[in-house]
Amino acid sequence: MKSLNHLALIILDELGDECHVSTTHDRKTVMSRYENEGLSFLTITLPKFGKSLEKGLDQGFVDHAMFAGFSRHRGLPRFLGGFLDLIFDRDTGMLLDVPSIEAIRSLRQFCLMFAKIKIECSSERVDRAFDKYIKCEQSVKASDAQWGIESMTQFSRIVSLVFGNMFSRIDRKIHYEGVIPKHSSGSTADRVRGNAKYTINTWTERMERVFPHMEYLASSFSLALANLDGVDVLEPGREIPVKVITVPKTLDSPRIIAMEPTAVQYVQQGILEMIVEEISRDDILKNLIDWSSQIPNQDLARLGSLTGELATLDLSEASDRVSNQHVRRLLANFPSFAEAVDATRSRKADVNGRVIRLAKFASMGSALCFPMEAMVFLTVILCGIENALSRRLTRRDIISLVGRVRVYGDDIIIPVDYAVAVEHELEAYGFVVNVNKSFWTGKFRESCGKEYYDGHDVSIVKVRSLLPTSRQSVDEVVSTVEFRNHLYRAGYWKTAAALDNLIEGIIPFPRVAETSPALGRFSFLGYETHKMDKDLQRPLVRAAKVQHRIPTDRLDDYGALMKYFLKRGDLPFADEKHLQQAGRPVSSDIIYRMVPSY
Repeated sequence: MKSLNHLALIILDELGDECHVSTTHDRKTVMSRYENEGLSFLTITLPKFGKSLEKGLDQGFVDHAMFAGFSRHRGLPRFLGGFLDLIFDRDTGMLLDVPSIEAIRSLRQFCLMFAKIKIECSSERVDRAFDKYIKCEQSVKASDAQWGIESMTQFSRIVSLVFGNMFSRIDRKIHYEGVIPKHSSGSTADRVRGNAKYTINTWTERMERVFPHMEYLASSFSLALANLDGVDVLEPGREIPVKVITVPKTLDSPRIIAMEPTAVQYVQQGILEMIVEEISRDDILKNLIDWSSQIPNQDLARLGSLTGELATLDLSEASDRVSNQHVRRLLANFPSFAEAVDATRSRKADVNGRVIRLAKFASMGSALCFPMEAMVFLTVILCGIENALSRRLTRRDIISLVGRVRVYGDDIIIPVDYAVAVEHELEAYGFVVNVNKSFWTGKFRESCGKEYYDGHDVSIVKVRSLLPTSRQSVDEVVSTVEFRNHLYRAGYWKTAAALDNLIEGIIPFPRVAETSPALGRFSFLGYETHKMDKDLQRPLVRAAKVQHRIPTDRLDDYGALMKYFLKRGDLPFADEKHLQQAGRPVSSDIIYRMVPSY
């Protein structure tokens, strides 16, 4: 196997065999288009074809605006026509009464498997993404200006009804106890990494009023007096802006995220932990919003595809369209909570060298971005449902929506009866409903990475990287092994076997259990054993594994004590060398060792 195009042809043949359709002409089209368009045919053109399929499933027919760029024979494209004929009527374009589930799954697998491969975009596409970020910021400001008194009043009333008890508990805790801060493992705007985060020497004046650095940067007041003289408490004008960067998402467009300053992220994590704990204690809220498990949303999406009673909605640029005014109104009646959140919100962003003032609450990268957007979205959704009912919601109404409304980030589940009203309300608050990923009219539903048609799982296995060419391509080797194993579990055994041949030319590739630390192949036939561990009496196999080199980062004195006291749980640190080395790996290698088979 030489390229992703070769991989595409192999799985196309396997999918054709499963659906009993000929792929001879489809192969010729793939080879010709790939030769002319290159990788973008797999990563951009084919995914658009797959999205047209989903649109047809949702609306129940194929129209002339769909499958752009492909010639037609009567009502359907010639390309992949054998599969499409099992789903739609070629003459009318109408969805068949009983479309082939296997054909739907196969088309989605082939067309969408390369959509989110992690490849750096061109500089033009990156610049376009930064420009879009700034335009989105301008849109948020314009939306804020249109927020009327009536909408504000309704929003606040729904907040009190749904979140009042939980927000009151958080408000009291922050006022009387403060928060227990926590460092994350992510990168920061001021480039502080690893153990150095436990001896940070900058704070902000806004945080100082709520979270005095003498209480939050050392484990005792005496250690604070002895070690924190040099802490620079920054006035608002000197605060470090969040660093807006791009990370690979699709070849068409990168993902925009923002790196927060270390001190800000440190306190944000503590507030986040408090929110998570309080939501888990609330019997109603824990069934309406979540960001710890995607499974409930996925289960409801399956149910919606089967019964037609639940819709799945997706929002475009969701995080970047949550205004700071939304969050201020959300927390308006809870002063200590509101002050804490505002103190840890970055007000400026460095966008490709240009520093701008932010109207949005936060971009992805803030610890509080996900929970705040989920709570804002839930509030707006309930406003929309209230408008559809033409009466005020009651506590009993909220309880009745459990199991029918659920928010995970920008993945939203709501009753179909309220879909139009909720869509209208979301857009009135400045959000953009992604019509290409929102479904409620047909039997197709999508939420949190799972897709269903009429109750059947039609989810796919996705390629995340280029194919490896040598052992030195560590990320590509690891990603391809994972992809191969996912294909095998999904039943695409011929394609998995082709990947076996590729991988075996680079590293040893024995059969291992899923729990093995080896880079090995999963098989329903069990695992291999090359020798037995004499001490632990367990099977071992000679295989490749990844070895990461963690940077040297020594920590002692008050910083080491602070790290100990901030540790969650009673168990010791997993890494016994955590005071000598810390942070993300600076390099990774593939080594050969005798490792457990399971």
